[in-house]
Amino acid sequence: MTIDATTAPPRLGGPDPAVLALPFFEPRHAELAARVTGWCLDHAELLRHAEDAPDEGGRRILRGLGEAGLLAFLDPGSDPGAGSGAEHAGDGDLRSLCVAREVLAYAGDLADFALAIQALAATPILRYGTAAQRRRYLPGLAAGTLQAAFAVSEPQAGSDVAAITTTAERDGDGYTLHGVKAWIAGGGTADVYCVIARTGEGAGSLGLSALLVPAGTPGFTVEPVAVTAPRAFAHLRFDGVRLPADALLGRAGGGFPLAMEVLDRFRMTVGAAALGFARRAADAALAHARRRRIYGGPLLDLATTRAALADIEVKLNAAALLVARAAWEADQGNRRYPRHSSIAKLYATEVAQEIVDACVQMHGAAGLVAGSLPERLYRQIRSLRIYEGTSEVQRSVIAGSLDVRRAEKSHDLFADDASHVRDR
Repeated sequence: MTIDATTAPPRLGGPDPAVLALPFFEPRHAELAARVTGWCLDHAELLRHAEDAPDEGGRRILRGLGEAGLLAFLDPGSDPGAGSGAEHAGDGDLRSLCVAREVLAYAGDLADFALAIQALAATPILRYGTAAQRRRYLPGLAAGTLQAAFAVSEPQAGSDVAAITTTAERDGDGYTLHGVKAWIAGGGTADVYCVIARTGEGAGSLGLSALLVPAGTPGFTVEPVAVTAPRAFAHLRFDGVRLPADALLGRAGGGFPLAMEVLDRFRMTVGAAALGFARRAADAALAHARRRRIYGGPLLDLATTRAALADIEVKLNAAALLVARAAWEADQGNRRYPRHSSIAKLYATEVAQEIVDACVQMHGAAGLVAGSLPERLYRQIRSLRIYEGTSEVQRSVIAGSLDVRRAEKSHDLFADDASHVRDR
């Protein structure tokens, strides 16, 4: 199957078919987009009312995604179904995960949230878990009957992972966990938590390890946190939580690189979700501008409106290409893909905020009504510029990846007076 951008069907939510026709993607990515879109349409009522009870709504969405095979990539030993495309998503194909997140974010905030947190938290088990750990958790995570959460942040250690103070002290043949985790997505609804804690193999980032903590373990308490957009968030408290030796995920002292790898891989998918929210806002703004009458004609006829919509279209196209490139670089095994992941997340989340704001502005007072689409998008999009690395952190990462030596050599070769270069 080949995709011709000139004959591709019009975009009905989710990715632009013309973008999916680019060499960054393969036919199965377009097929996956269509499949996830179909799932969203079939579950429109669930997505529409999920925010009324976000914890239960999130669970129902997750089970629905699992039943449809859209989480099958979390358990490579399962049978994902022929031609589903889902078996490639996430671990081996970040392009598929980006496509799925863009579609789900367009359709409903909690649908994207459910998929994203499940994949984020399951990935460490998938990539670093022992055979026993994988057998214990992955089938349920892939079926959507188990939920997972990834617990890294603390009240004083967000982006600075090396500053983590939660401790997991060796205690006989296991560990005893003490400390607090903050702002944990999926907190309170998860069945198992991947917790990054200090086990003392070294100072700073060298002394961190990952441990699997089942919900309900004695000494483990959850404090729900109400956030701007209704989602399951919580602070976690560990007061002498006793864990067996096989709770260790990966090697002792390997928690920092594990966490960094997972975050590097998922940052680009945050950009994809931002793109989904932004496309929904852009479509709402365009539809409103065509239907809204002002000064004897449609709002769309005003030059200022057309200029705003043109700017939105440019930003959407640029964000889509940056996300596609980042996912492609990772899938190709380019070791420098983290810089592209940061670029994609930074740009896509920043411009998504601008596009949603423009949508609210175009709707006028109607865009401020509680529960309206522009108002919901305005609340939902804001967190994407913060979690999995703030925009400020992404700028620092990008600046640190710049090739200063190449820039100097190139500049000097074409300098007006290059004699100083030739004489070296």
